[in-house]
Amino acid sequence: MTQKIDLLKEETINAAIRNMVEIFKTNVQQPDESKMIVEKLLVHYPANKINFDLSDCDRILRVEGEAICPETIVALVTAKGFHCEVLF
Repeated sequence: MTQKIDLLKEETINAAIRNMVEIFKTNVQQPDESKMIVEKLLVHYPANKINFDLSDCDRILRVEGEAICPETIVALVTAKGFHCEVLF
């Protein structure tokens, strides 16, 4: 019985690792700007879900998926001329 519980815990932890979510504060204002950034990020993270919430005061960028590197995302967004920082 404890072996089944341990296996279930391990599967749950592995699923959580595979489905990371990172939230970023940006200064992206326009839908065409957000679309361009999402397209750029999907080149580096093709299997991830990436979207903006431009109605939020922090102009939220949300990235969900595996092996997300926040530093890379910040670098890619700032290379396009926008502010981007991880929200904790």
